[in-house]
Amino acid sequence: MRIRHIAGSDEEVASCPVVVPRERAATKDWQEIFGNDHPIRLEIGTGKGQFIIEMAKQNPDANFIGIDLFTDVLCRAVRKWTRDPAAPDNMRLVIWDAATIEEMFRPGQVDRIYLNFSDPWPKPRHAKRRLTSPSFLYKFSEVLTEGGKLEFKTDNADLFTYSLEQFDLSPCFEIEAFTRDLHADEEMNQGNIMTEYEEKFSERGTAICKLIAVKK
Repeated sequence: MRIRHIAGSDEEVASCPVVVPRERAATKDWQEIFGNDHPIRLEIGTGKGQFIIEMAKQNPDANFIGIDLFTDVLCRAVRKWTRDPAAPDNMRLVIWDAATIEEMFRPGQVDRIYLNFSDPWPKPRHAKRRLTSPSFLYKFSEVLTEGGKLEFKTDNADLFTYSLEQFDLSPCFEIEAFTRDLHADEEMNQGNIMTEYEEKFSERGTAICKLIAVKK
């Protein structure tokens, strides 16, 4: 997917008070960064920021961290936070690659991980880049607490089938629940916060898939 460049995004992101510089994030001292010992919840791939901002508002007793690899993507979340008159202070944003997540967190430091509409990498030769591939699931399990959860949403049915298979085979996770039509599933859709992408595609009638997995 081509990412549109935003002029001045580097400066805009760097000046935002909830953006944590890479070298600070690498200290892994999130209690000091947030100023409390609340549970940490991580969104990998921030999109335009709607999900993490709303989650932080609704859960003031948890700390939320959103990461993205690209400044031009994170800039959209920065703008949404900056323009929100009720912007939450229990969230932070970081430019970071999920492939090196262990360099950002200590083992067992994260309470929950959210993967929302991740790149499906549809070609078989790119399967290892999918965030639900075995190598990523292992990395995520390492930073999750015992009994910590991973929530995954996608509109891509093939990626969801692949992901179900990987979670079933994984020695690190057990699937707690899943659905191939989230908005028609009253139980799983309860309290669901939609991303901008989710809103757009659900309005077109595209079914949204979701699974929740627990660290063994």
